[in-house]
Amino acid sequence: MTDTTGTPHPGTPDASRSGASGTPRPGTPGSPHPAAALLRTAAELGASTPLGASAPLGASAPLKGARAVVMTMGALHEGHAALIRAARAAAGPDGQVVVTVFVNPLQFGEAADLDRYPRTLDADLAVAAAAGADAVFAPSVDEVYPGGEPQVRISAGPMGERLEGASRPGHFDGMLTVVAKLLHLTRPDIAFFGQKDAQQLALIRRMVRDLNFPVEIAGVETVREPDGLALSSRNRFLDAEERHTALALSKALFAARDRLAAQQALHARAQTTSATTGRAAALTALGEARAAADTQAVALARPVDGPSAVRAAALLILDDAAAAQPPLVLDYLALVDPADFTEVPDDRTTGEAILAVAARVGKTRLIDNIPLTFGATT
Repeated sequence: MTDTTGTPHPGTPDASRSGASGTPRPGTPGSPHPAAALLRTAAELGASTPLGASAPLGASAPLKGARAVVMTMGALHEGHAALIRAARAAAGPDGQVVVTVFVNPLQFGEAADLDRYPRTLDADLAVAAAAGADAVFAPSVDEVYPGGEPQVRISAGPMGERLEGASRPGHFDGMLTVVAKLLHLTRPDIAFFGQKDAQQLALIRRMVRDLNFPVEIAGVETVREPDGLALSSRNRFLDAEERHTALALSKALFAARDRLAAQQALHARAQTTSATTGRAAALTALGEARAAADTQAVALARPVDGPSAVRAAALLILDDAAAAQPPLVLDYLALVDPADFTEVPDDRTTGEAILAVAARVGKTRLIDNIPLTFGATT
């Protein structure tokens, strides 16, 4: 679980639906948002609620609406708030929104990274309440893993060994293990995750499908800063110069997207223009060399150039950033199938893809991605 994203905020719910369990938190003075209940234990969360009986956490009466859950590791920002607002909209005024805050040690390869991860629970409670959460479940490590790390874990399989999995061995096994556990504890009808962590989202969807979890998984679009940088809890570690270099990630993705759009527009034009080398020659004879060159380009346009052109457009930006000060150190740039995160072949002409990038700037590792559609004509 990590960061991300947005839909309109339908209104603020009544926090009394959180039930008597947990510790109510005082709202911000003057704030119109009711406080979210802070829940620390599985007992407070209402883990004994019978499976399939959508009851308020810690209460016996059934919910009239859905229960929606947003899983986070805390350090909440506007990306998380957008997830919570999407959950609020899905749950409706009679449903319930639960935000989990848990820094999962199974997802960290090095103890230093775990220790460095920001913990801002008081601020998280305020963000969650303002976005429409009814309760925040923030258990301790001992509460989630009583007796130490679990002996049985969920394996992410081959998909979990690619890209982020190759860079962070075991990360996705730890992520899926805690997500599975939190799904059992919270028993939501729908759970929201950000598209920014696209591989994580794909793996969670696969786990839910393969293991028959009775829950809908919803993805929410990445939220970005005005300059394009994807919102992340790790952005706070960047100084001004590092942040400037880090903008290359989103710039590379946008350049690739624009290159694909231009190429597909050119190809679509080729399908509707009676452009031939004979016509190009005729235009040349009339002295219209520029028009002839344009006609020839349209006639020769091929959609199969798409994947390689997309990668090249992004790499051009990333290579420049590698020479900057401070430099961007590229981990990977990959154009992958969203179903299994295998590389898209160069002859792909149609279908969905994700262009994903990971890099380090200074001591901070950042990831980003953008969805692409090959074969689109609009």
